[in-house]
Amino acid sequence: MSLTEQISRDLMNAMKAKDKVALEAIRAAKTAFTLARSDKGADSVLTADEEMKIIQKLVKQRKESADIYKEQNRNDLYEREIAEAIVLEKYLPAKLSDEELTTIVRDVITRTGASTAADLGKVMGAAMKELAGRADGKEISAKVKQLLG
Repeated sequence: MSLTEQISRDLMNAMKAKDKVALEAIRAAKTAFTLARSDKGADSVLTADEEMKIIQKLVKQRKESADIYKEQNRNDLYEREIAEAIVLEKYLPAKLSDEELTTIVRDVITRTGASTAADLGKVMGAAMKELAGRADGKEISAKVKQLLG
């Protein structure tokens, strides 16, 4: 089953359960999928990778908004954004542990032949492609800098 189908089913379940937080988050995902499909053309279908990128973008937006609300002492809005991010994160692959991330980044560094911090861009491109959805870009960047340091 595709992520689009799962989201549609979960949307119905959230409606039945009257879960407002899940309903808002899932509606946002469904809307983003619909907009992405319409941008591609009338009968287009999103690939699993495209669906994953959309969910990642939505989670990132909610976390960034939550950070802003926290700085402004708007705990009500902060909590809502975090709750929606948690709902959306269940559609992403499981996050990697620090050890797993280190292992994969070391492998990417070896494959790309990187040896200094000047090779950061080359390593980041390959690492982001390989770790899509399984690690945050900030975490990957920090690990690459640490290992190339």
